[in-house]
Amino acid sequence: MSFVYPIPRRMQDFLKRFLQYLILIIVVVVIFTPLVILIFGSLKTTGEMYSHPYTIPNPPHWDNLIGILSTPVFWRMLVNSVIVMLATTAGVVFVCGLAAFVFARMAFRGRDLIFNFFTMGLMFPITVAILPVYFVLRQITEMGIPLIDSLLGVILVQTAFSLSGNILILRGFFTAVPAELQDAAYIDGCNSFDFFWRILLPLAKPALAAVAALTMIFSWNDLLTPLIILNSDKLWTLPLGTMQFQGQYGQDLALVSAFVVLASIPTLIFYLFAERQIVSGLTAGAIKG
Repeated sequence: MSFVYPIPRRMQDFLKRFLQYLILIIVVVVIFTPLVILIFGSLKTTGEMYSHPYTIPNPPHWDNLIGILSTPVFWRMLVNSVIVMLATTAGVVFVCGLAAFVFARMAFRGRDLIFNFFTMGLMFPITVAILPVYFVLRQITEMGIPLIDSLLGVILVQTAFSLSGNILILRGFFTAVPAELQDAAYIDGCNSFDFFWRILLPLAKPALAAVAALTMIFSWNDLLTPLIILNSDKLWTLPLGTMQFQGQYGQDLALVSAFVVLASIPTLIFYLFAERQIVSGLTAGAIKG
């Protein structure tokens, strides 16, 4: 007769924790290995990149990075990306804040239907709708408003395709604010806009920071919209410039790696600083007060 001995509770906890850490280590290795190879490659010569792609550069070669930083083209693309990112973020925060307040705190006929119409935008990503969007922009350009080959066209398209998800985020937070606070504001003489501007927005800083951070990252990394809209190389953003640079210097892997590293540094630094705001903002409206 055989007996099956149960696994002790301490051993079960150890195995569970070991499995969790093993999965996390595998995920970290898969994510960071390409980044490390890219950074190492930017500090090597092309020959070293082909012969020893996984080794630490010894000594590091800074010529590729210095050469790219010394060219005005890189800085022009950096400025274009910053302009598009800041304008898109400002437009998204402004429009989404007003729209989310209307859907969350004001009652009117057809509110849920209109809100569902906005959320339908989540089913149509920019990769699916870019062709009809281009036709619309071209028709508007022919009417005298230059949106093709213009940073304004990129800003409008990025703003439009960032509205649905961010309205959903802000509406959840605005809905979680107690109704008694709104009633007290009305008793004190506030109208709807005063309540929105003086009370709701200060309370919504975590959610607004999350929306702004997500929009900045999306706008900075967007390649498809500038690729379709922009024709002049003087208006290229960094993602578009990176693609064109890779096509021009595709055989010089070290130089391409240096360009990609420099183009990625701003968004990586920004995400490291904004990560806490993104997490706190996305979970701020999860529990109603």
